[in-house]
Amino acid sequence: MELGRPLTYDEIVAAAGRVAVLMGGPSAEREISLKSGGAVADALMRVGIDARPIIWDGDLVTQLSECAPDRVFIALHGRGGEDGSVQGLLEVMQLPYTGSDVLGCALSMDKVRAKQVWQNSNIATPSFTVHRRGEAIDPTVFNNDSSLIVKPAREGSSLGVSLVAEKTALEPAIAEAFKYDDVVLIESWIDGGEYTLGIVGGRPLPIIKLETPHEFYDYDAKYVSDTTRYLCPCGLQEESLNACTALGLAAFETLGAKGWGRVDFMLDTQQQPWIIELNTVPGMTDHSLVPMAALADGMAFDELVVMILGTSFGEVE
Repeated sequence: MELGRPLTYDEIVAAAGRVAVLMGGPSAEREISLKSGGAVADALMRVGIDARPIIWDGDLVTQLSECAPDRVFIALHGRGGEDGSVQGLLEVMQLPYTGSDVLGCALSMDKVRAKQVWQNSNIATPSFTVHRRGEAIDPTVFNNDSSLIVKPAREGSSLGVSLVAEKTALEPAIAEAFKYDDVVLIESWIDGGEYTLGIVGGRPLPIIKLETPHEFYDYDAKYVSDTTRYLCPCGLQEESLNACTALGLAAFETLGAKGWGRVDFMLDTQQQPWIIELNTVPGMTDHSLVPMAALADGMAFDELVVMILGTSFGEVE
């Protein structure tokens, strides 16, 4: 096998061994994780891989030890499973796992730290302020020139996120975000289209444009509503498409992300892309974006799952 070459589909299936598919956990995104993990485990079993679903409840070390896997497919969303905690545990247990390592997950999960890194790397991301529990709200945060998006600093699936168009709505939005975190990100709202770039094995997938009658792509639009439209091809001209793809890849690499993930961004009325966030363990449900993008690129769900599993191997020596 040649040096530095990613494994092929057939090589991954042949070398996978026993795979623990880790799902559930204590985060607010537990139910989404269970759906993702179930879909992943089913796909692995369909292609003949010995997949063992593990629903994280309680003593994860014991659960993993009893399973004795050769590698772990992480299908956990949110804190605990997507913030570097589980990744650190798996490294201590010397179990190979899918996706980003401790650093990439920790930086990506903390939206404030991620944006600070992007700003220092000259990667365009909307301006923001940080509000912590117990602090007085800065009266200058809101002005009438633009809306704000208020979100928990370390949460996913748009849980606790509010779009604030009037000053009177700011305090309730912060209170809603505080249900999920003690640190709140108050970000300038970019008036424009919402897009997402999936990345698998370091390779960009086709960009998807999201259209929803909701104010923004919120939890309901992501997982419940049938009114959300997913446009792929996304309609961007080649020059803009290439620029957005390059920016998304740069945002991914700058945070130290590895293997696979999804970068969400906005495109303003001047066609300027703004990076919003990076998901290191994106959803794998029937409403999820990475599977949609992969299918548009000719990669069926089962193949996508196998190629993500391949990120637990690194590259062939």
